[in-house]
Amino acid sequence: MDSSLFTLVLIFIVLSLVHCMYYVMSRKESHKDYSGIGLRIKTWWGMFFIFCLATLFNPVVSLLSLMVLTFFALKEYFSMIRTRKADRRLFLWAYLSIPVQFYWIYIEWYGMFIVFIPIYIFLFLPIPRLISKGTVGFLRNVSSTQWGLMLMVFGLSHLAYFQFATPQYGAGLVLFLVVLTQLNDVAHYLASIYFGKRKVVPTSNPNLTWEGFACAFLVTTGASYLIYPYLTPFGPVFGILSGMLISLSGFFGSLTVSVLKRDLLIGDDEKFDALKQSYLSRVDSLTYTSPVFFHVIRYFFDFM
Repeated sequence: MDSSLFTLVLIFIVLSLVHCMYYVMSRKESHKDYSGIGLRIKTWWGMFFIFCLATLFNPVVSLLSLMVLTFFALKEYFSMIRTRKADRRLFLWAYLSIPVQFYWIYIEWYGMFIVFIPIYIFLFLPIPRLISKGTVGFLRNVSSTQWGLMLMVFGLSHLAYFQFATPQYGAGLVLFLVVLTQLNDVAHYLASIYFGKRKVVPTSNPNLTWEGFACAFLVTTGASYLIYPYLTPFGPVFGILSGMLISLSGFFGSLTVSVLKRDLLIGDDEKFDALKQSYLSRVDSLTYTSPVFFHVIRYFFDFM
C-alpha cells in the first residue's frame, strides 16, 4: 500500500507537469497536431481517479468503474457497425453479458471467467439472430459483435481481476500495466510525429510508424526497469521482460483496433475521425496488454 500510494502521488505530480507541458507546447507549436496527446491526458486523469479509488479504498469500486468503462467502449464499438433494426437484438444480449462477466470476477470463479465469453457467449449469441431473421448479413453482424465482446469486455475485464486474483499485489500490478501501456502509446505517438517516416498501415492509422514502435519499445522497457521494484514483486529479468511484453502487445492492440475501425467504417471518413476522440481509441492497447500480461504472470508466478 505504501509503495502504491507513493506511486500515485508521483503520478499525480508527473501528470500535472505533463499537462502543463502540453498546454505550453500546443500553444508554442500550433502547426503540429498535439490533439492525440490532449485526449490521452484527459483519459489519464480519469484512469488516475479510478485507480486512486481502487488502491486507497475497495477493489469493488475498481470493479464497478471498469465495468462502466467496458460498457462505453463496447457501445462506441457497436456504433461503428452497420446493422438493420432486427440485428440490434444481438447488442442487447452483448450488453447483458458485461455484468455477468464481472460477476465471475467478484466471486473469483476463474474457470467461468475465462470461458464465459470465448465459449458460451460465442456459441449462443447467434441464436437470437438466427430465429426468423434470415441469412442476409448474418456472418458479418455476428462475427463483428463477437469481436467487440472479445476485445472490449473479455480483454478489458482482466484489469479488474488482478486485485481479486492477488489482493496483495493487484493494485500495484494494474498501476504498473496501465502506466506502461499509456507511456508506450504516447512515446509511439510523439516519435511518429517528430521522426516517423515508414508507416505500418498507412490506410488505417498514419500515427503508427516503425520508428515510433522502436522508440516506444525502448522507452517502455526502460521505464519498466525503473518502476518494477515499487509496484511489482518481480525480479530484474522479469521486470525488463514485462516492459517488452507490454510494448509489443500494446502495439498489436492499437494496430488491430485501428484496422478494425477502418474496415467497419469504410466510406464514412467523418465518423472515423470523430471516433478518434472516443473511449475506444484510448483503451485499444489495453484490450491486448491486459489479458496477455495477466496470463503470463499467472503462468510463471504462484501468487496469481
